[in-house]
Amino acid sequence: MITFLASIVLLVIGYFTYGKYVEKIFGPNSQRKTPAYANHDAVDYVPMGKQKNALIQLLNIAGTGPIFGPIMGALFGPVAFLWIVLGSIFAGAVHDYLTGMISIRNRGAHIPELAGKFLGKLAKHFVNFFALLLLLLVGTVFVTTPASLLNILTDGKIGILVLTLLIFVYYFLSTILPIDKIIGRFYPIFGAVLLLGTIGVGGALLFSDHKIPELTLQNMHPGGLAIFPMLFLTITCGALSGFHATQSPIISRTTQNESQGRYIFYGMMITEAVIAMIWAAAAMSMFDGQGLQGLINAGTASAVVNEVSMTLLGAVGGTIAVLGAVVLPITSGDTAFRAARSIIADYIQISQSKIGKRLLIAIPLFVASYLLTLIDFNILWRYFSWANQSTAAIALWIGAMYLYVKRKNYFIALLPAMFMTSVVTVFILMNDTMGFGLETTVAYIGGFTITAIFTVLFFMKAEKNVKENLQVDLLEENPVEEDGKLETV
Repeated sequence: MITFLASIVLLVIGYFTYGKYVEKIFGPNSQRKTPAYANHDAVDYVPMGKQKNALIQLLNIAGTGPIFGPIMGALFGPVAFLWIVLGSIFAGAVHDYLTGMISIRNRGAHIPELAGKFLGKLAKHFVNFFALLLLLLVGTVFVTTPASLLNILTDGKIGILVLTLLIFVYYFLSTILPIDKIIGRFYPIFGAVLLLGTIGVGGALLFSDHKIPELTLQNMHPGGLAIFPMLFLTITCGALSGFHATQSPIISRTTQNESQGRYIFYGMMITEAVIAMIWAAAAMSMFDGQGLQGLINAGTASAVVNEVSMTLLGAVGGTIAVLGAVVLPITSGDTAFRAARSIIADYIQISQSKIGKRLLIAIPLFVASYLLTLIDFNILWRYFSWANQSTAAIALWIGAMYLYVKRKNYFIALLPAMFMTSVVTVFILMNDTMGFGLETTVAYIGGFTITAIFTVLFFMKAEKNVKENLQVDLLEENPVEEDGKLETV
């Protein structure tokens, strides 16, 4: 219990201290015109209020990650708490803030365009493919998981196929309609359900007979998997997630003022970490390693969510908590497809002001996603986790490059970028099914060597960008305020 409560306190302190430090390093300009005004198109670029943007950002980035990931991460024991706290404060929230703010400074650009600008043209094409693959996997996974939860909640009375099709219809409408028509209107309701269910689970857990374990380095996983690199690929959205780099640009196009960035981007990552802490604590306290693994194998993490919710809160409260868990993947799945549409449109330079051109991109996306639903969930999740954290590493390298060129403290992004690069490279080298199946020691040496090479290449590219006087901010530097609205000089 002490570890759990101390972790929550540290997350809050992290927002007000390190979050403030990161904000100071970046240097937001409250007088600068944001893309919401500079590129207003009534579809993707639409000014929205601070609270609404923050709630949409939270629901966009959360997905099943802060619930399913920590539940599976609980198999590693209370060391999962350490990664959630340190990962979110020093890596995840920094990642989200920098990607969101750099996007704002570059007309709401998505991560492929930013990669091309800061890391080179080859990086743009690679990241474009990688980001689209990630978003397709996310969208597909986040159709499967809420359908599974709703099927359990209705005792199988509504079939998985029907639920999947209904979710697909909602995703399709959210992808092609202006952002303030569905997402802007329904998210406050979704957010209320999520917060009510999460607070209910957390409060009930504190006053229950279930004992939350204290911090140890014990690995509870029945399979004996190593904490490094597996823990950092299992708990993603609750600590650090590359998927967030695809979502922050959506809100960078609706943010009214740069000074709102810390609250919207850094703050919502911290909030997501609190959600992750609650579900990780619930899974650890209510199940031992073998029992948790067995329940996951029997019905994915959805079965654990249902068991925890109904046990702690009863039928009515448990239903609300499960609905809160349903809300998370649905509100990330819809924006995953929306982000994919925007990335493709930016890449091939097709205006999205007319619905016909949005349909031209959206329809093939949904056909591909439906075909992916026919693949086993566990296989999808396995590839999603690696692609997700690889994207996180790329986004952090972009953030480090931006700060380096501006002669600011780039280490706040460089160090987590190096760490995550070593995680994903060690994993792919040692994994038997997805990677090269190398012996553990060889994989470690290889992963760390590749990370060192990436670091050298980073500094070479950074110096080249400095010499070429790379313009890191595309929007004008000197806007003035006129009649209550930001106008550029």
